[in-house]
Amino acid sequence: MSAPDGGSAGAGTPGALDPHLWPSSAEVDAAGVLHLGGVGADRLVAEHGSPLYVLDEGDFRARARRFVQAFTDAFAAVGTEVDVYYAGKALLTVAVARWAHEEGLRIDTATGGELAVALRAGIPGPHIGLHGNNKSDDELTAALAAGVGRVVLDSADEVPRVAAAAAATGSRAPVMVRVTTGVHAGGHEYISTAHEDQKFGLSVAGGQAMEVLEAVAAHPDLDLVGIHSHIGSQILDPSGFEVAADKILRLRAELAGRTGDLVPEVDLGGGYGIAYLPGERPVDPAEIAGRVAEVVGRTCADLGTPLPRISIEPGRAVVGPAGVTLYTVGTVKQVRTGDAAVPERTYVSVDGGMSDNLRPALYGARYHAQVVSRRTGTEAVPARVVGKHCESGDVVVRDVQLPGEVRRGDVLAVPATGAYGRSMASNYNMVPRPPVVAVRAGTSRVLVRRETVEDLLGLDQG
Repeated sequence: MSAPDGGSAGAGTPGALDPHLWPSSAEVDAAGVLHLGGVGADRLVAEHGSPLYVLDEGDFRARARRFVQAFTDAFAAVGTEVDVYYAGKALLTVAVARWAHEEGLRIDTATGGELAVALRAGIPGPHIGLHGNNKSDDELTAALAAGVGRVVLDSADEVPRVAAAAAATGSRAPVMVRVTTGVHAGGHEYISTAHEDQKFGLSVAGGQAMEVLEAVAAHPDLDLVGIHSHIGSQILDPSGFEVAADKILRLRAELAGRTGDLVPEVDLGGGYGIAYLPGERPVDPAEIAGRVAEVVGRTCADLGTPLPRISIEPGRAVVGPAGVTLYTVGTVKQVRTGDAAVPERTYVSVDGGMSDNLRPALYGARYHAQVVSRRTGTEAVPARVVGKHCESGDVVVRDVQLPGEVRRGDVLAVPATGAYGRSMASNYNMVPRPPVVAVRAGTSRVLVRRETVEDLLGLDQG
């Protein structure tokens, strides 16, 4: 990857493209223009407008294959098989679902809407899972009618409801039970999901998990296919997965002692972290697969139980680094901060904001930004990239070094936005949501078109 003059990647060489942040195809030409999938950022904005979600199809596919290969190899070495589910909540479109499935992944959905997208993409029902802590009767009926491979139960309340839906559709529902192991992992309280005092799953320590597992195992309309665990998101330390795997396997063995049957599958969830800032390092799929496989093999040997089939659910780690958001710079102004450490900061306003990337406002998530439409030559200055919404918290990138000459009309790129940008997008301040455009081999195509004001007005019945 080449580097433009000026700008800043935060830590390291000014203007450099940190390979952990950007799609593998990203490069900068002699004029300072970023190219993604062989298409220049200036051309992309000229053709599709901004803000714009750009998704590198080749990069997405390569990351999907890497997860499948890493986990397949690691678990084959200890004597079992793996299914990799793409966690659709990160970003799900018809094309993205097809890419994932073509690369050997199944699709994990969390709502009826995500299920509908997966089905529209032609994903076979047995290769789809349905999650959710508050599934409606319609969602359950739709999932069972589609023949999904598993419905992940999240509460005792769902046992009779899923059984009733199964009886109504003349089927026996394949279910997993989501349990909370007490393993705390993730970058923020809101994305750490395995502690007991939160909305997901059933507590192992509190005994709720075992009660529901036994109830499901005894129900004639339910087929208990496995135990599910998800410990959080944006996890960079594999040790949490190792501890959780050990706990789930011991729960599986205890359940077998009570019912006489070993569930055939254990799902260890997802949450694999990525790099968001220069200098950060993402989780390596091969490393984490090897470490977790070793724990699974050793624990099952200690317990004297056969190995289960394993499943995992990467989402962010597949699509996050494959996506870049492009903005056009509007107002630029210098603000005296009153802070001796940073007495003056350049505020760079762009034509999007919290409506296309909610994570900074919701989680305090940190991102990087670069000017990518021209070569710049001035010294970098402390800057803050902000949106156009009527909120002081509408910040896209809180702290970044940008060229002192940044100006109206520049194209600004924010990398590592493939996950949760479009899927969390809103129409706050009645701003239409940006399109999703795929790039590959020098061409671009629209996966999801840009919303228009007419779309918004069309929902308003007056």
